[in-house]
Amino acid sequence: MTVQAAERLRPALDAFLASTDTRARIGFDPVEFPHRYTDARDIEVSALLAAALAYGRADLFRPKVHALLERMGPSPAAFVRALDVPGATALLSGFVYRFNVGTDVAVLLLGMGRALREHGSLEALFVQGLEARGTLHGALDAFTTALRQVPMGALRAALGPERGLHHLLPSPLGAGAAKRLNLFLRWMVRGPDTVDFGIWKRVPPAALLIPLDTHIGRISQHLGLTQRKDLTWRTAEEVTASLRALDAADPVRYDFALCHYGMSGACPAHPVPENCARCPLLPTCRVGPGVVASRTRRVRGTSRRKDD
Repeated sequence: MTVQAAERLRPALDAFLASTDTRARIGFDPVEFPHRYTDARDIEVSALLAAALAYGRADLFRPKVHALLERMGPSPAAFVRALDVPGATALLSGFVYRFNVGTDVAVLLLGMGRALREHGSLEALFVQGLEARGTLHGALDAFTTALRQVPMGALRAALGPERGLHHLLPSPLGAGAAKRLNLFLRWMVRGPDTVDFGIWKRVPPAALLIPLDTHIGRISQHLGLTQRKDLTWRTAEEVTASLRALDAADPVRYDFALCHYGMSGACPAHPVPENCARCPLLPTCRVGPGVVASRTRRVRGTSRRKDD
């Protein structure tokens, strides 16, 4: 992104962010779950569980996360610290959510418990990988690899084979954008503000990568943040690089507002002229002005035909 383009886009996005009622949107986002807690370790554990299961329809994954956290008691961190295979079996026997079964979630919970016992926090485990690997990409791979180091033989005997473990706890070294892992990092590192917690102090917000999904991908193309159409790590890097031109210290600060603008239906996959006409980002959009102009021409043409 050129300096001139950044100077045009920054005030528009700043005004858009300021006008977004982020507090009202928390209830439509998986970040609602860690917002139930005040202890940093409880926030970490509930956040990673919620982010890991936050795929598919919200009305399907939210009840699953809610039920698990209810059964884990008032302190998710204390629960996973004390968790063993029999306890995981009691919690997760019969659990199914799309690609994942109880064994998959048990690995995540047992892995978090081990991390808390051995490192004191999930942040410490992540930072260990960041210092060893030197990149966000490598740190996330080390993080998920460490979390998967649990007694698989005993788990399989008790709960059956894993089914979608590498979907729940993916390695980011493939082509995918690792959206849910980057979402978890945003919650932990940014802020504190209305949405994000800012409880990880050893990772700078400048190091974060945009949690790239269909909404962010589409809106990023509209705003000229990327020309790429795929939802890959490379695209996330390109979008984030453009955002760094707007705010080098906190490049993903617009993520929540932009994502929820797409989620709300205000900026759908197929542009709606009425939506585009009232969009606060219309002057900086590469698609909306053409959509609005086309509709105006059609309306004028219809009006002329009626007059004739």
